Amino acid sequence: MSAPALKDTLFNTDRFRLVARELSRIEKRFDAKRFLALSFRDFESLSLMQRLRRMTESLHATLPDAETNYRKTLATLRALAPVLAPGFAMLVFPDYVALHGTAPRDFDMSMDALKFFTPFGSSEFAVREFIRRDQPRALAIMQKWSRAPDEHVRRLSSEGCRPRLPWSFRLDSLVQNPAPVAPILENLRADSSLYVRKSVANHLNDITKDNPDWVFARIKDWPLENEHTTWIVKHALRTLIKKGDRRALAVIGAGEKARVQIDDFKITPRTLKLGERLGFSFTLKSTAKKSQRLVVDYAVHYVKKAGHTTRKVFKLKTLALAPRETIKITRNQRIENFTTRTHYAGRHEIEIIVNGETFANGGFDLKTK
Repeated sequence: MSAPALKDTLFNTDRFRLVARELSRIEKRFDAKRFLALSFRDFESLSLMQRLRRMTESLHATLPDAETNYRKTLATLRALAPVLAPGFAMLVFPDYVALHGTAPRDFDMSMDALKFFTPFGSSEFAVREFIRRDQPRALAIMQKWSRAPDEHVRRLSSEGCRPRLPWSFRLDSLVQNPAPVAPILENLRADSSLYVRKSVANHLNDITKDNPDWVFARIKDWPLENEHTTWIVKHALRTLIKKGDRRALAVIGAGEKARVQIDDFKITPRTLKLGERLGFSFTLKSTAKKSQRLVVDYAVHYVKKAGHTTRKVFKLKTLALAPRETIKITRNQRIENFTTRTHYAGRHEIEIIVNGETFANGGFDLKTK
């Protein structure tokens, strides 16, 4: 039996009824019956994000002061949030703010509301509407958030202004020039929270796709003796490391050309069907007279629908290899379709990459029928 769709887990009818019940206790004039009637119109056909937006719209249509008193409506929603379980569904509150609180007179009040709501369900998407409308004003507030005691608020200060945040629109001005976010990233460069550090690393990784020189200039004077900063930098440079960028490899101590040879590169099976497991192994031998820091990756050239291939690099191992030392490396993975990747029949090439340079090639034939 297949797992239920995410929309039926996060935004099912029970979720809407729970909101209606709890909101009725807080606001006696709330029309719960009409809220549910509006919400459940063509409900089954709605996607996850459409159900989220449907709840936002239904709240606005049925909260008694929604059309005339944004401040009062916001106070009602702030009272409701703490009585519901935190999670993805709580994005409805930031979504409401982004839809109905962007008037200049409401700017500060709405930003404060996003700060309040983010521990319940991240405000990272909603805050981008405010950055798009008034970037200097929004980023000034977010810079203050970057020093907040709450890790959720600190994370929001970084995540919300990522230039290429997944599931959201690009912030083109920050894609072109990331300088305005520098004070936020500086404040978070050694954050004690892994939750925050992941966001900072992802933010910097976004920037490397358009402005790698800016990132290298920014991290040049960062305290890499600090383990938290080192973690951020390593993960921030992951895309460049996979591309074999020498500067990125040098930052993690693997900038020199690898002095190695690869023997006994085996791929099994050579022909497989979709859903089966692919395995490969090889022996990595140092040919150097000194210890080496090595980043070992592999790339798969996936066949696309039109017949061409695209190359995707995966991490294998980062290690220090002693002079003349030999180690064996193996990897197994199931070849199956995902929401982000559909496999097509044909010849798939595999490369073994060490410090950005290809040392071995092989391949397998995939059958999808």
